[in-house]
Amino acid sequence: MSSTNRLPQELPQFPESLWRDSTELPSFPKLTEDHVTDVAIVGGGITGITTAYLLANAGYKVTILEAGELLAGTTGFTTAKITPQHGLIYQDLVKHFGDEQARMYYQSNHEALEWILSTVSGLGIDCGLEREAAYLYADQNDAKTLKKLEKEFEAYEKLRIPGEWLEHLPLPLLIDGAIKLPAQARFHPLHYLKALLQEVLDKGGTVFEHTMIGEQVDKDGGLTLHTEGEDYKIRCRHAVSASHFPFYDGGEMYFSRLHAERSYCLAVLPETDFAGGMYLSAGSPTRSLRAVEWQGQKLVIAGGENHKTGQGICTYGHYERLESFIGELLGIRGIPYRWATQDLITMDNVPYIGKPKEDEEIYIATGFAKWGMTNGTLAARMIADGIMGKDSPYTELYDPSRFKASPGIKNFIVQNANVAKELVSGKVEIVLKKPRELQPDEGAVVFHDGKRLGAYRDPEGELHLVDRTCTHMGCETEWNDGDRSWDCPCHGSRFSVDGDVLEGPATVPLTRIEP
Repeated sequence: MSSTNRLPQELPQFPESLWRDSTELPSFPKLTEDHVTDVAIVGGGITGITTAYLLANAGYKVTILEAGELLAGTTGFTTAKITPQHGLIYQDLVKHFGDEQARMYYQSNHEALEWILSTVSGLGIDCGLEREAAYLYADQNDAKTLKKLEKEFEAYEKLRIPGEWLEHLPLPLLIDGAIKLPAQARFHPLHYLKALLQEVLDKGGTVFEHTMIGEQVDKDGGLTLHTEGEDYKIRCRHAVSASHFPFYDGGEMYFSRLHAERSYCLAVLPETDFAGGMYLSAGSPTRSLRAVEWQGQKLVIAGGENHKTGQGICTYGHYERLESFIGELLGIRGIPYRWATQDLITMDNVPYIGKPKEDEEIYIATGFAKWGMTNGTLAARMIADGIMGKDSPYTELYDPSRFKASPGIKNFIVQNANVAKELVSGKVEIVLKKPRELQPDEGAVVFHDGKRLGAYRDPEGELHLVDRTCTHMGCETEWNDGDRSWDCPCHGSRFSVDGDVLEGPATVPLTRIEP
């Protein structure tokens, strides 16, 4: 990837992450034979690499297995805020989990922040780490959101979270109130994780890329994982699912207990100075702001525009609305990068971390709700402790098998009713467009040879046709014009223009059709 100093006056044509473009990562081979290890870690993002780092330091033989490339998933496309201020969450935690566990949520994420700071200092990692305050604010004249924010601050006071109530922000945002959480942090996540990865390799860790793990797990005095496609076997004592969507279900039906949401980012060179700090709107549409140093200049990352995956009609418009927001706030001299990502959200907004079954050495980490820097780190610490036989005070809070009747039942019904609607609507939609009508760099559902197909004509004029039926549970994928992908509105699987799997839970590609 290049790191050329390009400052266009309009949105870049194709999405690209600043973090990945500014980091030279090593490449690793695909698994092509059976393999034996102590711990098989499926997923090469912040959770997988941090878990590998902790266990390698403890003397375990660790192997990371990544379906694509390391750090090419959610971790490579984050806003990289390190804070336990996760939006409007603590009032709900008090209501549904109680004061003690709500306090534990804050404490566990605060400990993850402190652990990252300590690790950066201890290893001398150059990752642009900066301590800054985090702000959660209610826009002016949004009385409903202001009331929620006031209740959130009441929860801060009850839980002894060191927040401060403000009437004004350092930025020229019109607000009616804000909660400031001092001494939080931001960094370059890939520079940080590249250093942890090198520590893993130096201690004998192994990494395989382009190696997808299937759902089958044999349990016969140990664990045996199987690769998808060519059936190579990975023999291990412990397995960790750090792969965004769990590779192993074990009867937990995670597809019905998680939903995927996409969000968008612009990295902007502003016309006016950015006052510093990390900002998040409490209302809708979501707006997120933080600074980042890039080639001797300070950019501002503007994020937000959340929607359920596969259900963001005209996805390119989400970038345009962010551009309008940051343009009105600070002005724009250029937009070097734009990117999008998605994360999974549980029914009660608390991640699933730990062993679903006590008698199986398979650990799950998922549902970080876009707060993977702290949630992913605490997950790695909890899982590493579990493998080493250490108890965690947070086991009950993050139990992957838990089910909170409130709000779980309501969210379960809402999300799965939405899945049912999408499953039906995609099968009966009327399609009139023909493949020959597509312009270069245009994708759409087309009618071809008596079938509804997904079609994309690339900038060189080549036509890419796929059967757009998701290989997970049969929903019809929708075209994502902002990121040039086919996205499933039911459970969040994503596929390239040629049908390759970009995001799970699907593990099998879409069928490619020859034009």
